[in-house]
Amino acid sequence: MEILFVSHKYPPTTGGMEKQSYELIEGMHAYATVRKIVYKREESYFHFFRKLNGRILAMIHRYPKIELVHFNDGLIAAVSLWHVGYDHLRRVVTLHGLDVVFPLNIYQKFILPRFNRYDHIIAVSRATASAAISRGVEERKISVIPNGIDHQLKPKNCAKSWEEFRQKYNLPASRKILVTLGRPVKRKGFSWFIREVLPQLPDDYYLVMAGPFSNDLPKTEKWLTRLPKRWRELYMLFMGYPSDQKDIYRLLNDRKYNERITHVGKLPMEELKVLLSHAEAFLMPNIKVEGDMEGFGLVCLEASVCGAVVLASAVDGITDAIQHQKNGIQVEPENVEAWLLAIQELLYNNKKKQQSDSFRIYTLGHFGWDKMVKGYASIFEKLMITKKRGYL
Repeated sequence: MEILFVSHKYPPTTGGMEKQSYELIEGMHAYATVRKIVYKREESYFHFFRKLNGRILAMIHRYPKIELVHFNDGLIAAVSLWHVGYDHLRRVVTLHGLDVVFPLNIYQKFILPRFNRYDHIIAVSRATASAAISRGVEERKISVIPNGIDHQLKPKNCAKSWEEFRQKYNLPASRKILVTLGRPVKRKGFSWFIREVLPQLPDDYYLVMAGPFSNDLPKTEKWLTRLPKRWRELYMLFMGYPSDQKDIYRLLNDRKYNERITHVGKLPMEELKVLLSHAEAFLMPNIKVEGDMEGFGLVCLEASVCGAVVLASAVDGITDAIQHQKNGIQVEPENVEAWLLAIQELLYNNKKKQQSDSFRIYTLGHFGWDKMVKGYASIFEKLMITKKRGYL
């Protein structure tokens, strides 16, 4: 096979979709001849999308053995619906979550159903697949292939490293550390957890937040407030805007909370492994947000492999990443009592180390980038076989 991969989510930008795109393209070298057109921040998004049709045609002309084009998310696939010149090739799309539920009427009614023009659609979770089917995408065209995980990640249970980390970030001694990780967007439920759950936990619990965060409110905050609420929400979703950052910023500076919480910002991987390895639990307290969804929850797997016990909301695609009592604990979303109970049960868990080891083994046994890539390769090969036989 010779495959052209097209993605606007790719390193050096960081994130779950960027990681998945990179691992898929790199891993596919074992199964096919790989060509790629990816966004590397060398131009604006506008110019990248405007020039995309021409670049695909140029690539096909240069490499005439290309048989299949893969688009790595619904946004780039939506734009490509209006492309011309390569309908004779097989075309496959991966859907991640937000690219299915994005709450723009014209997208939901007139664009998403047209994805049936593509030869196959891969969803990263059952929740993503169900959302697509409910919006008119043909079930027979959809397969579910979960994202993978880096098997090289390992816990870093080093007392010296932990003490150095604790001092560097001024963390209190002898406190039970809870950890959250990720971009400050509403669906992650960070501000909800701080307001509703943290004050009701025993005083010896301390929340450490990690991930992209600015201590200064974004400059765009002022002009965003001038937009109509509907357009402001759409902009935030589309651009991945840190929609929860303003609330978190206020909570971090509120005397009611600031002695029980700190935000350490985006950490290097080695430091992140230290934090996760010494945490009482890793929390993913997602909440339901209309027009948004967590397509999978890759960060849960990363936390599990680093030795943390994962407590995650049983919502959206997270339930594909975290299997209850197998590689983590599912908690009812937005249920304060359920979260309090799940966290405090860890206090009385004398076998927490054995549990985290068991959870880690399950994660490594059921998820991997190699496994994900093999799933994609199998679908691509079947599409090539049906094409050669002249099937639809």
